[in-house]
Amino acid sequence: MRQTSNGSALSGFLLIGFSDRPQLELVLFGLILFLYLMTLLGNTTIILVSLVDSKLHTPMYFFLSHLSFLDLCFTSSIIPQLLINLGGSDKSITYSGCVAQLYVSLALGSTECVLLAVMSYDRYVAVCRPLHYTFVMRPRLCHILATMAWLSGVATTLVQSTLTLQLPFCGHHLVDHFFCEVPVLLKLACVDTTFNQAELFVASVIFLIVPVSLILVSYGCIVQAVLKIKSAAGRQKAFGTCSSHLMVVVIFYGTIIFMYLQPAKSRSKDQGKFVSLFYTVVTPMLNPLIYTLRNKEVKAALRKIMGKKTFWLRGKGTKA
Repeated sequence: MRQTSNGSALSGFLLIGFSDRPQLELVLFGLILFLYLMTLLGNTTIILVSLVDSKLHTPMYFFLSHLSFLDLCFTSSIIPQLLINLGGSDKSITYSGCVAQLYVSLALGSTECVLLAVMSYDRYVAVCRPLHYTFVMRPRLCHILATMAWLSGVATTLVQSTLTLQLPFCGHHLVDHFFCEVPVLLKLACVDTTFNQAELFVASVIFLIVPVSLILVSYGCIVQAVLKIKSAAGRQKAFGTCSSHLMVVVIFYGTIIFMYLQPAKSRSKDQGKFVSLFYTVVTPMLNPLIYTLRNKEVKAALRKIMGKKTFWLRGKGTKA
């Protein structure tokens, strides 16, 4: 519980979310619950398959497992509270709950921005320097890159979230959003937030524009390398190696950049909510589907695991 500038206690916030549309809330509750369960199932499957199948013990699936774990944690930091608010009349969230949500979601979101750039570097080495791939992307470097991604996310949330929570809210507790996020909390402040807005813009450039630029450079080199391949089968295989990651990048960064770099006055409140809903609910669910449906190695590993399970169940039934 925090003290406001007039000395009164700020016990929590009210997440307005979609409360002005009761009928939409019921539809969203069912849809988001389904997507959340699919997210849990899909990302858990990716992690387990990557661990169990020795053929997937490669840098690409090492980073993919980190991405799936990130998505599991990110959605779980937001969706359960969202479902509670959508399913009942109580739209409140405690101050400590809001603080935890702010720190955790921002850390994980920022980490994913860096991790996707790291994954694009992995694809660049795989396509442009295939003979040196094993040497360049050795386990030690992979662990260092993954650690850097996680630490960068922790660092930015410690700075941004802390600076945001230091602002006086003067008793304002109506959050016109469905979760605690830096831009919406800045609107509650009863002091000038120019410095915070500037800091948020700089952080957005670092975690959005810089990674996207690195990804574009990587894929520019990849396209050049692929066009030099004479065989059509070779070109198709090379593009197939990168297409899944590129789809995830476009979906994730497109919505995040729209939310964080577009001037707040140029978008409606509902528009911002639905964009946020997309990158917090839809994107984490799509990631495992994209990688699974478009990846022969993952599908083969799943068939192998399911085949072993079927064989074990038949053997158990025969003994019985």
